Amino acid sequence: MTRTEWLFRGLDLLCLLGQGTLLLRFSARLLRRAGSPRAYLLFFAALCAGQWAAGRVRGVPGLALLAGLLALYGANRLLLGGRPLPAALAAALGGCIAQCSFGVIDSVSSLLLPLVVGGPLVLLAAAGSMAASLVLCGACCAAAQRLVDLRAGSRAALLLPAPLLFCCAAEWYLMQTAYQELTWQDDPAFLLAQAGRHTALLGLQLLGLAAVFCALFACRAAERGLASEAALRALRQAAGAQERYLEEARAREARTRAFRHDLQNHLTVLDGLLAAGRAAEGRAYLAQLHAAADGLSPRVSTGSPVVDILLGEKLRIAEAEGIAAEVSLALPDPCAVEPPDLCVLFANALDNALAAARAADGERWIRITGEAQGAWYRLCFENSCAAGPLPPEGTGLANLRAVAVKYHGALLAEKTGECFRLDLLL
Repeated sequence: MTRTEWLFRGLDLLCLLGQGTLLLRFSARLLRRAGSPRAYLLFFAALCAGQWAAGRVRGVPGLALLAGLLALYGANRLLLGGRPLPAALAAALGGCIAQCSFGVIDSVSSLLLPLVVGGPLVLLAAAGSMAASLVLCGACCAAAQRLVDLRAGSRAALLLPAPLLFCCAAEWYLMQTAYQELTWQDDPAFLLAQAGRHTALLGLQLLGLAAVFCALFACRAAERGLASEAALRALRQAAGAQERYLEEARAREARTRAFRHDLQNHLTVLDGLLAAGRAAEGRAYLAQLHAAADGLSPRVSTGSPVVDILLGEKLRIAEAEGIAAEVSLALPDPCAVEPPDLCVLFANALDNALAAARAADGERWIRITGEAQGAWYRLCFENSCAAGPLPPEGTGLANLRAVAVKYHGALLAEKTGECFRLDLLL
């Protein structure tokens, strides 16, 4: 090879190094992982190996692009420790942004080609083109990081693969058909035609890059919509729990008024029984009065009327279905958790516990405990359940997690054998 060819090879290697560094850094930020220098070196080596293998195998379209995407996915999984779906989405997004960014600069370079062809500035123009491609790729990656969230469980992120892969494939096709072999003639008509062609291609490249960001905006809007929907469900659930609390409170107040209204008559009857020497009947009548008075009090007392009503309702359901229930908790006074959020916490956790206990094969039970731990409060819900793996997170658990995040806490759900345990730290 000539000296110029060696220089171009060196530029290609530097470009691959810069591109690999940008993409792995982009993936690390999306996956919220720290990339070590060793990870960058291994990824660069994988990129070089993939490009070398693709160059050796002829007749397979898109092999170099596929090798780069697979290398990035492998780095996301093995070197950064990302989960499968977020790692794949980060690889697809990074590869698509790189393809579109380099395509835009290639179009601009093709428009400027007549200014440098045949002159001493060709190598400098190539270096400038590669540098501009890396700068544009880095800027697009920085902008994309603000728009996308690849947290596990994000359903909106599933909107991304199809448009990203389409843009990536379309960009690769343009690169292969329009820039594989560039021709140049010192003819005004030819130059004008080429300028029009490359201007149109530049427009397509920019539209492709814009389409990527439109997909990210759509994904972000969908994520916000799903979050709003979940918040609305939680509010409806809290409103329903509050309504049940009000109904129960009104019913209890009516029973209390009725009991107080008849209390004088009860005392008169009791006095008559004692005056007549009928002590046994008096004690039996007094026991009935005690039972009636106990019915006016909540089954449990946690320090929160809302929680007392909810627990009382769920415990009555558990008792009717033969599910043993044990409650040992006292909420702090004052309690920083707002009553609607307490409704969401206890309604979701207890509904899930009752549903799981119903499906248990052997003994059916529920245990609820709570205790203060410094400036934190820890709630624990345990219940029997059917054997098998931990089910996927549903709406109830998502609502609980949202409340935990709101109060700067954490949630841990785990299953051991036929026992499910839910820990909440608020």
